[in-house]
Amino acid sequence: MSAPEMIAQLSRLAQSQPEKLALYDGQQPMTYRQLMAAVTSTAAQLEEHNARRIALSAENGVDWLVADLACQYADKPLLPLPPFFSGEQIHHAISEVGIDSLIATSESPSPVNGGFDFVTTLAGTRLTLWQRRGYCTIEQPDVLPPGTGKITYTSGSTGKPKGVCLSNSQLAAQAVRLSDLIPMQDRRHLCLLPLSVLLENVAGVYSTLLSGGTVLAPDLSSLGETGSSSLRGNSFLAALDQFRPHSLILIPEMLRALVNACEKGWQPPSCLTFIAVGGSMVDDSLIQCARTHGLPVYQGYGLSECASVVSLNTPTANHPGSVGKPLPGLHVLIVQGEVVVAGNPFLGYVDQPDSWGHLMIRTGDLGWLDESHYLHLTGRKKNLIINSFGRNISPEWVEGKLMASPAVAECVVLGDGHPHLCALIWPGPGTNNGELQGWIDQCNGDLPDYARIHHWHVPDKPLSAHPDLLTATGKLRREAVANTFAAEIAALYELPLEITP
Repeated sequence: MSAPEMIAQLSRLAQSQPEKLALYDGQQPMTYRQLMAAVTSTAAQLEEHNARRIALSAENGVDWLVADLACQYADKPLLPLPPFFSGEQIHHAISEVGIDSLIATSESPSPVNGGFDFVTTLAGTRLTLWQRRGYCTIEQPDVLPPGTGKITYTSGSTGKPKGVCLSNSQLAAQAVRLSDLIPMQDRRHLCLLPLSVLLENVAGVYSTLLSGGTVLAPDLSSLGETGSSSLRGNSFLAALDQFRPHSLILIPEMLRALVNACEKGWQPPSCLTFIAVGGSMVDDSLIQCARTHGLPVYQGYGLSECASVVSLNTPTANHPGSVGKPLPGLHVLIVQGEVVVAGNPFLGYVDQPDSWGHLMIRTGDLGWLDESHYLHLTGRKKNLIINSFGRNISPEWVEGKLMASPAVAECVVLGDGHPHLCALIWPGPGTNNGELQGWIDQCNGDLPDYARIHHWHVPDKPLSAHPDLLTATGKLRREAVANTFAAEIAALYELPLEITP
């Protein structure tokens, strides 16, 4: 399915079910008929003002989705700006892509639209269009691979993220695969991640709309989310009770919050039928615990360079401990322990022509395929700890064990070049040090000697209080963590090691 065919499908739905609710953000409902009218009107305004490369800076909501689809309709490359990016990262992305037009939610200057002049308000929305001063006389840099429809910037471990370029036809094809893989009648999907995150944009929004369902996209602040790594539990639970969705996409921290709420007596909405969890590794014991509380959780795996989802467990094909089977049309190989994906690769990185047109993606993730072709992950190649005895340890493996209990809210395992592992640990609510040590002892009993935690430290502030230490999907920026807590880590390795006679 190409991007025009995706828009054509929405147009067909606007004719076959014109008054069916397509979008709702808690304030503004929009039917399929209204959606197509808004998309075509907004696309016409973009054409009228000769917008060429567009950035979108807005909160989750109906207007964000209208602008996104309008750019597809008008065939304009779109750069969604993550709300958790710093001003420096936003400036880097806008400059590198060569953005000439900005869609924003405010008519007043801000760090995002500095250097842009106000042009107009996009009719029927709360959005405004801004354009770079003198852009008509500036030749656009040739930094995008041919066919680029969307640029998504990864929030990896460095200050300057990389721009992943994808075609709209790739994104539409991926959405169709997911819609076919998890068929739901009259689906209601609640967006809990920023819409700028490709996983939510494709697996959540596009797959739901293409199946004729309803996308629920309230402002994240109303869900209790602040920044990229903070969550207020009561607001989060209240939103689930209010919107009563059929499906969700969660990062691991959100899943832990739901499990913790269930253990305190919260009852999940009975309408929930599918919860995908991804973004970083999740120990299977946490998923099984969630299932005992009535949370229909299925683990998946993906990356932006593969147009979001690579593999996914489903109700009809679920293997505990794995991240599921590769999606139809995708091919996964294991090359020297590394997961390599072919079948729907990205077009390349912004301003890196050497990366353009590759047919296979080396993911940097370590894993293996079982006899039934389920994919199992063991960690990140670049994160591998090699201790002073030469043992190779994936820190995600040990962290997953520790975080399988609500006793541990966050943790980071360290030990490269040292004889044993240590950890920075943030206890769960109400957990004292004695209970925490008891849980660590239990985990150590299930781990080989070289992978056990010998010493640990509880920093004064949680990781979530340091927005630069986590990505939007909850992945650790390990180098930044090591630098921030360098003194605490050094002190752990000055402690005497107990020697068993």
